[in-house]
Amino acid sequence: MSIRPVKRVTQSQPTLEGAGVHLRRAFGFGDPSLFDPFLLLDDFRGDRPDDYIAGFPWHPHRGIETITYVLAGSVEHADSLGNQGTLGPGDVQWMTAGSGILHQEMPTGDTVGRMHGFQLWANLPSSLKMTKPRYQDVAARDIAEVTDDDGTTVRVICGEFWGRRGPVDGVAAEPRYLDVFIPPGVRRALPVERPRQAFAYVFEGAGQFEDASAPQAVATELVGGDGPATWSSVGNRSLVLFDGGDEIVVRAGEQGIRFLLVSGVPLAEPVAWRGPIVMNTADELRQAFDELRRGTFIQAP
Repeated sequence: MSIRPVKRVTQSQPTLEGAGVHLRRAFGFGDPSLFDPFLLLDDFRGDRPDDYIAGFPWHPHRGIETITYVLAGSVEHADSLGNQGTLGPGDVQWMTAGSGILHQEMPTGDTVGRMHGFQLWANLPSSLKMTKPRYQDVAARDIAEVTDDDGTTVRVICGEFWGRRGPVDGVAAEPRYLDVFIPPGVRRALPVERPRQAFAYVFEGAGQFEDASAPQAVATELVGGDGPATWSSVGNRSLVLFDGGDEIVVRAGEQGIRFLLVSGVPLAEPVAWRGPIVMNTADELRQAFDELRRGTFIQAP
């Protein structure tokens, strides 16, 4: 088994989105090959309703899938196909925009005003860019959760992990989307099979990821007697992009560490991207925005 080196560690950046929602963007609107097949990850959280209450009014999507995961508060959603509902703590909505949809997402805080959730965008391959839109709404109670002997707990939202399969299925990039908690002081290896692209986003606690590629000058110690190891330290809102390998190794700090661990098979296709619409060519992108202007964006059933 080979440990995936840490390619880079960055911090999510403050961003305004929607009608004025204050959030942190972990990645997005940069080089799409870096996280292929994923395009964007937003971390929206706060305890001041003025920072998020304006929400994300009606807007289009085409050519992608959006994955919304709520931890605190709630998100009311509605779309141009007549779907509507509310996501609460622990709930997930996996929306395949496909050929096109108009929707809105309006957050509300909990009883003390807290709101926390994530939205991830996954690209669709060219063969499915114009597929029929589809929703998979998943209640928190239906998400598989497994706890190992050392206290490591994993919620399996999508894909298979430790013999459990997440409730979201039929997604083009064959992603694995995990919510991982590792208790204080525990050192843990987690499999991430080749040839998946993989990243982790830390949102609680702190810790270190083993980094076989780091310069020996920053080597910190011998770990468990198994030889020299170098470590990349991470904390709240850290984004870790991994290189190739079979597993990642993480060591939790004094408060433990909780992070999203997301992986998927790269599409390796050209990307033409503008705002909420992601196609393969500039002509396809122009056509999408022409259809928006003409009112023909939503495809007939």
